[in-house]
Amino acid sequence: MSGEPTPQDLAFLERARLIARNGWGRVQPNPMVGCVLVRDGAIVAEGFHQEFGGPHAEIVALERALTSAEGATAYVSLEPCNHHGKTPPCSGALREAGVRRVVFGAADPGEESGGGGDALRASGVDVVGPVWDEMEARAENPAFQHVARHGTPFVALKLAMSLDGRIAERPGKKTRITGIDAEHEVHRLRSGFDAVLVGAGTARTDDPRLTVRLVHPGRSPPRRLVLLPDGVLTPEAALFTDVADVPLHVFCRLDASEVAIEHLEDAGAHVHPVAHAGNELDLDAVLAVAWELGIRSILCEGGARLADSLLRGGRVNRLYLFLAPTTLGAGGVAAFSGESRLVWDGFAPALPPATFGRDTLLVFDRGDA
Repeated sequence: MSGEPTPQDLAFLERARLIARNGWGRVQPNPMVGCVLVRDGAIVAEGFHQEFGGPHAEIVALERALTSAEGATAYVSLEPCNHHGKTPPCSGALREAGVRRVVFGAADPGEESGGGGDALRASGVDVVGPVWDEMEARAENPAFQHVARHGTPFVALKLAMSLDGRIAERPGKKTRITGIDAEHEVHRLRSGFDAVLVGAGTARTDDPRLTVRLVHPGRSPPRRLVLLPDGVLTPEAALFTDVADVPLHVFCRLDASEVAIEHLEDAGAHVHPVAHAGNELDLDAVLAVAWELGIRSILCEGGARLADSLLRGGRVNRLYLFLAPTTLGAGGVAAFSGESRLVWDGFAPALPPATFGRDTLLVFDRGDA
């Protein structure tokens, strides 16, 4: 980092962070990026990455600024890219527009796209960044950062729970925990993931569709992933309602009944037998198949057993916890087992708490994710 950011720098960089989030659900697997151009202390233009394959945030802002970009400072939430992909490098566009100074929040982890800050410095532009530490950088584009570093699917776990840590009144009972505002937010979250994952218990008890319906559907509908060790699911299940438009992938044991698999395939599902131990599917094998399918980010929506297995195996990178102002009592299904509670030492708050009607959303990221 060349020099330290001023309080004014941090304020404009925060604006870039906020407008970047407008790209949620539209740009994946690319990162969300915002850019604010400032000259003489005033914003002359701003932009965000709006669509996958479309112009990057810096290009949008430069096209709006025209000649006002000359001598300006560019505040960018992610280091300007430094490679020819679907669009030319943003580092070169900023330099050619006469931008005098660049302040960026997160370093670009990409082997090809990274290095824009150094390229700008080498060309005489004053560069400050990365300003954010690694955890703060990951908070804004967790899937992008994770995939670039690890080459495995990014896994987020969403749970709706009561104040006493319960997710259902009793085992096998469908229980509505949160209100409609939180439900809208869950649908918005789905729109930014490549796939939504549930276990057999959730598929059979809640009979979900796992589609995006209450908000803008996003760039492409998330695929549905269901773990059914025995491969048995009624053809009347809601998951098959949208199967012609939204792919459904079912994972089962290697020794699952051929008849059951045929029924799933006849109903439109893609079936993937994977290794197992007893009646438990090998979750690493499931994630490996998902990666081969091109799935880079997965939102797991339950239930308790699957959540516990993912947490105990260290496979969860982010937690979305919706807390409802109610209690379900000792007979309710606990969100976390005694063993999975041990993972809490590895998580830290990623985003400020947010309220959706009467409910509160807490977001945590794993430190080594």
